Amino acid sequence: QVQLVESGGGLVQTGGSLTLSCVASGRSFSTYIMNWFRQAPGLARELVANIHWTTGRTYEADSVKGRFTISGDNAKSTVYLQMNNLKPEDTAVYTCAAQNDLTWTYEYWGQGTQVTVSS
Repeated sequence: QVQLVESGGGLVQTGGSLTLSCVASGRSFSTYIMNWFRQAPGLARELVANIHWTTGRTYEADSVKGRFTISGDNAKSTVYLQMNNLKPEDTAVYTCAAQNDLTWTYEYWGQGTQVTVSS
């Protein structure tokens, strides 16, 4: 059974830091792009960052560039999102998704983890 399991969310004050983890299991993800999305109430889902599992190529959205860093640990089958200098507008449910790099389809999703930044 393929699973993506996120953890690391929580409540933090403005300017604080959190590290989210996404553990992938059940198949090889070597040809996948691992994505972090977020969605705040009433807003559209937003792609925050992604990383190609094999090449290591990364992308970060302009809204988080310089504050968030995505990385992966192949040995642990885990993708991380290091979030620094958090702002209230970063409050959202953060979800990990695996995207097939041939079809560009988002094939697997995690359950999400809540991040709340207090002002």
